[in-house]
Amino acid sequence: MKAKTPKESLTIETKIVLPNDTNTLGNLFGGQLLAWMDEIASISAHRHCRRVVVTASVNNVSFKNPINHADIIILEAKVTRAFNSSMEVWVDVYVEHHVTGKRKKSNEAIYNFVAVDQNGGPITVPAIQPETEEEKLRFEGALRRKQLSLILAGKMKPEEATELKAIFDIVD
Repeated sequence: MKAKTPKESLTIETKIVLPNDTNTLGNLFGGQLLAWMDEIASISAHRHCRRVVVTASVNNVSFKNPINHADIIILEAKVTRAFNSSMEVWVDVYVEHHVTGKRKKSNEAIYNFVAVDQNGGPITVPAIQPETEEEKLRFEGALRRKQLSLILAGKMKPEEATELKAIFDIVD
């Protein structure tokens, strides 16, 4: 199976925050943003493998700045690393200034998806070949993030996390 680049899975969506998307403070409801991020991340994962994908986990969500009613937001997602049947998808969220068009990063999230066959069983996905420096950094960190998630989920023993051991210089 031929490796793909992250840009082949790039998915961009633009939204405007409407009154029904906001909380009592007039900011975008966090749950709505999570749903939008999950949706765009799943499209990105699908573009990478061209198969049905299911959300396996959300590794990280950062709410750095509030998003207000009537803000225009841009969500950008792309696969940062592919493992056997799973893919890590990074979502960046920007608020676009109404007048200047300048973008300010507001949020980011890391979603994990598994590609499945017609019976719901996991199937192999293409590898990722990062190109830019940012893509390379995200690619390199993906295995550590995966190992940490597996440990926290009780699916991996800490002593099996070779990548995490390496960064902490842990000796057995």
